[in-house]
Amino acid sequence: MLLDIGGKPLIVRTMEQVALATTVDRVIVATDDERIFDAVDLAGGEAVMTSSAHASGSDRLAEVAEKLPDAAFIINVQGDEPVISPHTIDKAVRALIDDADADIATTCEPITGLGELLNGNNVKVVVGDKGYAIYFSRSPMPWPREASLRYGGDPNQAIEAEPDLLVNFRKHTGIYVYRREYLLEFTKMAQTQLEQFEMLEQLRALENGARIRVVDVSETSIGVDTIEDLERVRSLIERNG
Repeated sequence: MLLDIGGKPLIVRTMEQVALATTVDRVIVATDDERIFDAVDLAGGEAVMTSSAHASGSDRLAEVAEKLPDAAFIINVQGDEPVISPHTIDKAVRALIDDADADIATTCEPITGLGELLNGNNVKVVVGDKGYAIYFSRSPMPWPREASLRYGGDPNQAIEAEPDLLVNFRKHTGIYVYRREYLLEFTKMAQTQLEQFEMLEQLRALENGARIRVVDVSETSIGVDTIEDLERVRSLIERNG
């Protein structure tokens, strides 16, 4: 059974949000699930059945990208992002267009509370001064050393007492924009130990020298990983119509 969001399957909601982005020419849902294929087809969208053997979303994406030789950029939006902002997608695409040195572009957004920071489903990204990703993790990063020392070495207590510290953390949004040639190269690389340990495919790219441009966005996204996430999304859509 497909998850329902306000009378529509979750994947259809996500597809419709992506289609609103001005930088997107074509929206394709890549899946190995016939239920998803049928839901997209019924909604008038374009879906492609792919192999069920793929280890990651980017591997699945590359199977479709192989058949799109005229595409300069390939956008990967995870199917569980039904409220992702079209402006977020546009900012990521333009960031890659404007940065000839970047292989991938992605976005990050503010973290608003300790619970969100500690949630392992929310991937955190550490960005260097030049705007490129240094590391992605499910753990809170970077470590607030000086602040934690003020509270007996407990960073959680420090953040609860000094919520302004949250500005130092960023949540990674479920979107990647690839140069097509890099995507095809990346997905031929062997999985790395770090990737398998954190279950984050972007670590494979970093370990192999990729430059990932990270763009700040103010719009909030909600990846539907839990029942609580699902209820948050349903409430948000009901409020906004």
